[in-house]
Amino acid sequence: MSFASPLFLWYFLPAVLAAVLIAPRGARNAVIAVASLVFYASGAGGTTLLLLACIVVNYLAGRHVGPNERLLDRGGRQWLLVGVVAFDLAVLAVWKYGGFATEQLAVLASWFGGDFPVLHVALPIGISFYTFHHISYVVDVHRGDRPPLRDPVSFVTYISMFPQLVAGPIVRYREIADQLPQQRTHRLDDIAAGFPRFAWGLTKKVVVADTLAPMVDACFAAPQTTFATAWLGAIGYAMQLYFDFSGYSDMAIGLGRMLGFRLPENFARPYSAVTVTEFWRRWHMSLSRWFRDYVYIPLGGNRRGVARTYRNLAVVFVLTGFWHGAAWTYLVWGLYHGALLVVERAFGLDVAPVRAGARVARRALTLLLVVFGWVLFRAPDLASGFGMLGHMLVPDLAGLPDVVEAAVSNQRVVFLLVALVVVALPAGPGTGPFLEADRTRSANALRMAVLTVGLGYAALLVATGSFSPFLYYRF
Repeated sequence: MSFASPLFLWYFLPAVLAAVLIAPRGARNAVIAVASLVFYASGAGGTTLLLLACIVVNYLAGRHVGPNERLLDRGGRQWLLVGVVAFDLAVLAVWKYGGFATEQLAVLASWFGGDFPVLHVALPIGISFYTFHHISYVVDVHRGDRPPLRDPVSFVTYISMFPQLVAGPIVRYREIADQLPQQRTHRLDDIAAGFPRFAWGLTKKVVVADTLAPMVDACFAAPQTTFATAWLGAIGYAMQLYFDFSGYSDMAIGLGRMLGFRLPENFARPYSAVTVTEFWRRWHMSLSRWFRDYVYIPLGGNRRGVARTYRNLAVVFVLTGFWHGAAWTYLVWGLYHGALLVVERAFGLDVAPVRAGARVARRALTLLLVVFGWVLFRAPDLASGFGMLGHMLVPDLAGLPDVVEAAVSNQRVVFLLVALVVVALPAGPGTGPFLEADRTRSANALRMAVLTVGLGYAALLVATGSFSPFLYYRF
């Protein structure tokens, strides 16, 4: 079930909101937990059992892994933490990376005339996200950052909450622990505050991202790539991915607010960044914070010398790449960004002030580097990705192939130009809150004016069934 489907918008969501409002305060988490599992099962089918198994294991471990628990001594709690994190990572490794790993072993075996069986398993929806939620929970409890949840219903609510279950934001346990008790208040004001954010995200996704999708797909699938095709596909995908994923995050944050929760922000005008380091402080911020807290800092961060700092950055971005998918393209994309961050740190570009006159050029350069990375991220394989990058660097006069030209309508060109203008706006107290978080009255007023037209058009597109799944569902 997608947030942008008629079933969700006109039946599921109103029913859940009504049930939460009617239910006694102590039963609201149960309503959310049951609704979330139904939501997940509608798309995940039998793999819902895997989610439930992970919930049981991590809930039971969380009861005894904290520093104030008496059942185990300090060493026992440490081993319990290692065991449950290993379990979570093993689940992720088997279901997300088992097929990829056995494919590589099969290729290796074929070089020596042998044979190796390839594992074929269905990728559970949202497994990357709920695995990270589980790890955040047991680690935060073990560190004593927050107490464990004694109420299993509250724990299921945290893990399976449908706004963020399948594509984030990644909500660290410490960020939401204080909101999970059954005594949490929920008012009509929460629905009134959350709905505009949800509607804004729906407009970004359905009106902009889905309009660009056929044109982008045609560019990346073109039998013959040209200079124009490569650049159109690269720029189009950069806009599609931003409006799709940030739109999903807006919808998730809005839905969370309608249910009485404050979920963390996930985007802050990332294409306004003047360095790649700053880009990662603005793009998918919840993922960056997760890797910082649970990987980068435990490895030593930047506290143990330059060489180890570079190593830690490389490790984090290799893992970031592989977290997105089991393919060499994601690994190379992660290495590419890790290398850019190391270069910026080595030359002090990550902390050096940017002169006002150079800001536009630095923004353009950073966006160009990010767009190059998106080509590898989107390409079906490394050969296609590097081939497309090669065409981007070597101008020609071939124009667009017929299959691409057929997908380039006037409407899509207009929306691509609108998207480019929107992301090119200077970051400031007006554009930032308008495009991402709700922080000022003027931003919300302007957003509501846009929604007056955009939401109606989005609803029409949803009604006609002309929407596509969110891009981050595959991760």
